[in-house]
Amino acid sequence: MARGRRRGGGGRLAILLLAAVVALLAASAGIVWWGWAGPGPAAQEFSFSVPEGATLTTAARRLEKAGAITSTSRFLRLARLFGSDASIRAGEYEVPAHASQADILALLQGGRTRQRFVTIPEGMPAVLVGERLAAEPLLTGPVPALPEGSVLPDSYSFEREDSRAAVVKRMRTAMDEALAAEWKTRKPTTAVKTPREALILASIVEKETALGAERRMVAAVYSNRLRTGMRLQADPTTIYPITKGKPLGRRIRKSELAAVNGYNTYAKAGLPEGPICNPGRAAIAAVLDPADSRALYFVADGKGGHVFAETLAQHNANVQRYYALRRAKGEM
Repeated sequence: MARGRRRGGGGRLAILLLAAVVALLAASAGIVWWGWAGPGPAAQEFSFSVPEGATLTTAARRLEKAGAITSTSRFLRLARLFGSDASIRAGEYEVPAHASQADILALLQGGRTRQRFVTIPEGMPAVLVGERLAAEPLLTGPVPALPEGSVLPDSYSFEREDSRAAVVKRMRTAMDEALAAEWKTRKPTTAVKTPREALILASIVEKETALGAERRMVAAVYSNRLRTGMRLQADPTTIYPITKGKPLGRRIRKSELAAVNGYNTYAKAGLPEGPICNPGRAAIAAVLDPADSRALYFVADGKGGHVFAETLAQHNANVQRYYALRRAKGEM
């Protein structure tokens, strides 16, 4: 009976030892897993960039230096053990405060990069587009040549250290595609004969009115003038050679209205030799489908818009009413 009791005690001891080992292993596994999935050491959110062509090892070293992980080697071991083998993607990332190593790996593999934007408004001339790109400190490299009318006004995303040349390429591609698409929808009533002419006339329309509801009417006036051989007499075309599209800041001089150059439509018939700004898609669409109108003139109405006329007599009366409004406001 005594020998039986000793065997029973030894069995219980073995079971207890096995349970202790299992508990220890479970605790160790839990610690390892917590080290992978638990909160990381970064005290606050920070930006982190992965260079083009960087490996996970390179990224891990940068993460350790940034204080997001405590050990490069441990991160790599745990990534092999618990993570996926998908490649990481280059770009700039916003890493949340106390992000776990698991979350960081998923972020880099998912490519959820931080998006920044540069906005080009409708009607912005090339010189100001160039200045806006040059002033963006997170872009790199010089601004390439920007022919007037070559970029489509829009908001363009970029990442830290993207080149200005790459952003310009996207802008120019967008304009080429938009112009080609709109040209396919042109109506027989348009006065332009080529996509280039559409771009030029759209740039004038863009500069003449900021109201979307007026674009097709302004386009109709200039289309009617082109068809009848009248000079366009568009003030923005007189200003363009002087300022390259920037605001003039004063009244146009008589000598400037008489200046003979490739743009001044007071001194030359037809369209100017090139665009005078970067028109938006809506302005391009307007010149390809102008309003059904015989108007040949327009003048400001004093309320932010314009009033249109078919005859010179009607136009002169509208001009006098506009002058009266300005005198009443003390502007003349």
